[in-house]
Amino acid sequence: MSKSLGNHIPILAPPEDMYGKVMSLPDKAMGAYFRLVTRWSASQIEKLEQGMAEERIHPRDAKMKLAREIVEIYHNPLAAEQAEQAFVRVFQQRDMPEGIPAYSLIPGQTVLDVLLAGNLVNSKSEGRRLIEQKGVRLDGEVLTDPHQPFPHSGVLQAGKRKFIRVEGENHG
Repeated sequence: MSKSLGNHIPILAPPEDMYGKVMSLPDKAMGAYFRLVTRWSASQIEKLEQGMAEERIHPRDAKMKLAREIVEIYHNPLAAEQAEQAFVRVFQQRDMPEGIPAYSLIPGQTVLDVLLAGNLVNSKSEGRRLIEQKGVRLDGEVLTDPHQPFPHSGVLQAGKRKFIRVEGENHG
């Protein structure tokens, strides 16, 4: 587990972020996480791994169990349940998360300006890259021009997990 390998899970992360980070782990890493960061016994881990090997347990289901266990350890069972529900709603049912922060559009802003000012990206180059990779959507529609005036109010999504509700008119 390391930050440079991109497979670390910060122990101070909010429950939903922690759950999501576990779900993004490669399947091959699950065994190590089962042994190193859970409260599970060797026999519980063996049953889980055997179930996956025999295809009785889907790797996604095992990973969800792992994610829930890790969030329970660092937060609590209720937070783990809520994080799991949010994950299912957003990533499996393709729904919007609850409590999307609002952003007030400043007249004249471009798509790239809003991504940066709304804290959806850390830099303009990251924003341009995300747009080029078709990773930016407004109300589900892919945005392709970083320099276009921001089209209209709605829910702006950057990547899989970052959302803001853009409010206002762009008269610029």
